[in-house]
Amino acid sequence: MLPTKANTRWVVKDYGSLCERQPIGRLLFRQFCETRPELRRCVKFLDAVVRTERAEGVTAGFFVSFFNCVCPSLFCRLIHDYLSVAPFADYLDSMYYNRFLQWKWLERQPVTKNTFRQYRVLGKGGFGEVCACQVRATGKMYACKKLEKKRIKKRKGESMALNEKQILEKVNSRFVVSLAYAYETKDALCLVLTLMNGGDLKFHIYHMGEAGFDERRAVFYAAEICCGLEDLHREQIVYRDLKPENILLDDHGHIRISDLGLAVHVPEGQTIKGRVGTVGYMAPEVVKNERYTFSPDWWALGCLLYEMIEGQSPFQQRKKKIKREEVERLVREVEEEYSSKFSEDAKSLCKMLLAKEPTERLGCQGGGASEVKGHSIFRSINFKRLEAGMLQAPFIPDPQAIYCKDVLDIEQFSTVKGVELDPKDESFYSKVSTGSVPIPWQNEMIETECFTELNVFYQDGAVPPDLDWRGQPSPPPKQGLLQRLFGRQVSGKPNA
Repeated sequence: MLPTKANTRWVVKDYGSLCERQPIGRLLFRQFCETRPELRRCVKFLDAVVRTERAEGVTAGFFVSFFNCVCPSLFCRLIHDYLSVAPFADYLDSMYYNRFLQWKWLERQPVTKNTFRQYRVLGKGGFGEVCACQVRATGKMYACKKLEKKRIKKRKGESMALNEKQILEKVNSRFVVSLAYAYETKDALCLVLTLMNGGDLKFHIYHMGEAGFDERRAVFYAAEICCGLEDLHREQIVYRDLKPENILLDDHGHIRISDLGLAVHVPEGQTIKGRVGTVGYMAPEVVKNERYTFSPDWWALGCLLYEMIEGQSPFQQRKKKIKREEVERLVREVEEEYSSKFSEDAKSLCKMLLAKEPTERLGCQGGGASEVKGHSIFRSINFKRLEAGMLQAPFIPDPQAIYCKDVLDIEQFSTVKGVELDPKDESFYSKVSTGSVPIPWQNEMIETECFTELNVFYQDGAVPPDLDWRGQPSPPPKQGLLQRLFGRQVSGKPNA
């Protein structure tokens, strides 16, 4: 059944969500504004501010002088405040909002294994394998992380799996892997994530010639990781597992933080406790089981920057067995050593991030990521352009290469024995397998041009039959994209 205003009451009519954060909602509200001269001027102003700010990564001086030194971001907010009242109310009564409801209805259709084509195994996670997959309807490629139900139950990993899923769908960052879909099969819970074909930093540090990177490349990755941590911390999330194997490269050589199983929400104004992480990357306060907020992430960034430059981690040597207790003693008590590979700037930043006392650590003195971004080593990084995806990475992966261990070398999981699934587990499964995630799904529709192909209006401004909800039911769609979108779906109630 196609949507009507009676059966779409689940859509929260909030301007910020519908017209700013949701990509398709933003485009449709913009199309509505283009039909009115006074609203078209507002949209053009907002576009001009964004273009000018991104052009050189600085606040638009043109607007500052033109508006008597009033900050352009204030003007942007005032324009959004204006648009969010009468224009937004008119939008909700327009055919453009009705079209948005159609997209939301499509977004909420059930997701099953038949939604995807499955391809080769990419690697192994904690609870199962990771393989490449493709959305049948759009052709978009993703990585499917399979969490075996019996393995989760045997290891009592329900809370960790649910926590990772909920954090992934909450965070929308260019520098953190995105969750696009979550569904279940008979044997597994499946998280469909950003596909990162370039391998992880551990592989690049140790298996691509001499260990380590030149400083320019290391600094670029550190800057992008800093942006990713900033986005997580903005959502009150501490990551707690920053290490080379958890930092992945995409086709264009940009990084994303992955594997958020140990990430946790830190309530505003509170601290947390938890001796979790990876030996050699855990901060002194974590090793000592003290309370903390976001300080462990900045320590781990120091460890990672050191390892990228030196070709080995600061507190343990690769392929050399050191007892956990000794590594933890080094972390708590011993200063790291610096070779000639480090410039004065690189040495300075590492020392400031690897301060044993959290209150003395860069990033932990009230300014968060802005403290780290302000270090002199990043003088050549334009963070505005970096965050907009406008800087070229220093290394671009070869599309023909496979930057990981041979698939035949990936250890196979043994069969889980002695564990039976029962009906009470279904409550947990239903919390994980919730279908499409709105923002990534809408971005997929736009990137693959499904939105352009389906989002057709009459040029004279008349309401198309499929949007005239006072009239007859819509005629059957022509053969084409809609068949591909719906062809393999099982009819049923939309997901909640």
